[in-house]
Amino acid sequence: MTFDINTITRDNVKVLKPYSSARDEFEDFDTADMVFLDANENPYNSGVNRYPDPQQASVKSILAKQHGVSQDQMLLGNGSDEVLDLIFRAFCEPKVDNVISLPPTYGMYGVLANINAVENREVLLSTDFQPQIEKIFQAVDNNTKIIFLCSPNNPTGNSFSEESVTALLENFKKLIVIDEAYIDFSDKESWLKKMDQYPNLIITQTLSKAYGLAGIRLGICYASKEIIAILNKIKPPYNVNELTQKRALARLDDTNAIKHEIASIIEQREELLKVLLDIKYVEKIYPTEANFILIKVDDANKRYDDLIAKGIVIRNRTTQPLCENTLRLTIGTEEENKKLIEALKA
Repeated sequence: MTFDINTITRDNVKVLKPYSSARDEFEDFDTADMVFLDANENPYNSGVNRYPDPQQASVKSILAKQHGVSQDQMLLGNGSDEVLDLIFRAFCEPKVDNVISLPPTYGMYGVLANINAVENREVLLSTDFQPQIEKIFQAVDNNTKIIFLCSPNNPTGNSFSEESVTALLENFKKLIVIDEAYIDFSDKESWLKKMDQYPNLIITQTLSKAYGLAGIRLGICYASKEIIAILNKIKPPYNVNELTQKRALARLDDTNAIKHEIASIIEQREELLKVLLDIKYVEKIYPTEANFILIKVDDANKRYDDLIAKGIVIRNRTTQPLCENTLRLTIGTEEENKKLIEALKA
């Protein structure tokens, strides 16, 4: 059985005629001297009085060069959450289809499944936080459309083994979504390198973490041209605003600053890992390839409250599967990490 995009796309999406503006036909023209009286905009220049580029060509151009893909292999969204939601809406029939997620993991997979009336079948990771391949395939049926993999995973911090991911890509002939929000903090290669090898692979990334642009909400989807074409049919026409596009362009151009910040975060992460070894109530430190560390403590609720009392906000993950009495610590600046260390020792 081979992957066939037509067999998994919702019927209503196949026949959908997407919204298009009068300017779509001018994408390949120099529009500097043209007079636009088509979109009922305010004509007085405020810098943002015109609608933004619906295809974000300038941002995509930089990302395409940096990652070795073509612009028609990517879609940009209002944060990764919009990208994930579009994937649900394009390929999952409400009250019929199901998806598989692997807790403990990013909670929005389940939330978006519920919003879209799609069953979310949860298959726990192993005790060392790796996919349990046999159990995943036991949960798969004819209506399973997507398997979500977060690697490096949130909240555990580890990457999934190449063997496990490959087994899923080669044996599940519907969609595999690999969420790489934290890939820049890992020494593992992005699965982008193998995207052309697997037509059922979708990779999501974000500018919120390593790029320091959480406030502008820009998520990225990489996939085959065929998958991207379907997602483009259903995305809102102007889903990424002009200010977001401009801010992203400025940041993406500053590659030295980005590399320096990533290196600094990784260095601070390694320093914090050393300190945690000497904190007596820290019972386990989990391996991490992200910009956070998951630790197991004697009493997560108590330690969380203690840190809040000292003005330090972390994430208590003790309610998540396999995460009893765990806390997730995001890597801050050197000064912020010193305050965290002082509070932990106190």
